[in-house]
Formats: sequence, C-alpha cells, structure tokens
Amino acid sequence: MDYSISESTTFPIAEIKIGRGETIQIESGAMIYHNGQIKLDGHMNSNGKSELGGMVRALGRSMTSGESFFITTATGVGDNAELGIAPANPGVIWPLQVGSGNQLRLNTGAFLAADPDVQYNMVRQKLSGAFFGGTGGLFVMKTSGSGTVLVSGFGDIITLELDGTNEYIVDNNHVVAWDRSLDYDIDVASGTFGFTTGEGLVNHFHGTGKVYVQTRNLKSLADALKPYLPTSN
Repeated sequence: MDYSISESTTFPIAEIKIGRGETIQIESGAMIYHNGQIKLDGHMNSNGKSELGGMVRALGRSMTSGESFFITTATGVGDNAELGIAPANPGVIWPLQVGSGNQLRLNTGAFLAADPDVQYNMVRQKLSGAFFGGTGGLFVMKTSGSGTVLVSGFGDIITLELDGTNEYIVDNNHVVAWDRSLDYDIDVASGTFGFTTGEGLVNHFHGTGKVYVQTRNLKSLADALKPYLPTSN
C-alpha cells in the first residue's frame, strides 16, 4: 500500500495511491475524496461467503463486533489514482504490518484500511464477561495474510511492549489491537457482579508481544456529555 498520513493536522487523514487495476479495502464510509480515477464497490463484510451465508456472516459481524455490515473495495481505474480516507472518530491513524508469524487481533472500530492480501475474520472472545461489555462485545477481528493494515485510535495510540515478565491489564475500551502471539483473558474490572470502579471490562494480557492502546475512548466521552444533553419528558 502506497500511503501517506498527514502530520500537520490534529485529526489526520490517510492519502493512498494505487495503480490501474490495483485494489485496497477500506471501512465503509471512510472515503473523504478521490481524484476521479477510483472505482468504489461496496459489498457485504463476509470474507468470501456469498448469498445467505455471506449475509449471516456480515450481519453477525455488525451486531457482535461493531464492524460495518458493508466493506468498500477501492479499485484504480487510472495510472495515478488517489484516495483520501479518515476514521469516524477523532484521533490518529497508524500503519501496522502483518505477515507470516505476525498477525493481529483488532478491537471494535479499529479497522480503517488494508492491502488486498490481508483478510480479517471474526473470532469469539474468551470469557463470558464479554456479555456485559460495550466495546468489543462477544467478538473481535483477527487478521491473516500479509501486508499493511491501517488502524485508528481515539486521541493518540501508544504501544505496550510485553516481555513475558508481567501481565498488563488494559481497559477494554482503550484497546485498539494486539499481537495474536499474546494470550489474554477478559473480565469485569471490579468483579463478576459490578462495575463499581468505572472501568467496565478489562483485558489481562500475558506473554510476549505488543498491545496498541488508544489514549481516549468514546464511551467515556459519551458519559461525560450525558448531563449536558436534552432529555425527553
């Protein structure tokens, strides 16, 4: 993927250049502009499944993992096709590389774009604590194949490097992605029967690898705005 990420703006965009006949996958609704040499095709987010099976797979993704029901394929119809994309949330865009022995799990809303040789599929979370959650729900997405994946984070993204010595406990609403080499468990921060500390679900990461964490989360922003929003009588 031939891309550049704007650096002089608070909320960046990714500009992608593709040749004639080349394709990339982008999150539905992410396109800001293109130069007239791009063909956009929307299809069910079903990873190759067709007809009823594909619809069920796409609907399952949308309902359980927060991913869009549709995904967009951008194809270059000219030699110098350009496309500008951005996530819905205000924050950064990061490129991550996947390939043999280096795959990721992506949390809700993290996916922005990927090379055509990268696939991502729905995978069930590990513990029943996910039933109580907001972001992440019962499923997350896992990558396969090789190439570049662009992910987005609300605020900034930092990297936690785990060397296998200690576990890291991260609020699930702040997790963007993590190496599939890591083992993890998910549960309620303050115990099975309550969210008394305000963190909700947390992920316990074990092993060696990287966790990508966003510095803000949309749920906390929504909760902060609730007192100022009108309510119906």
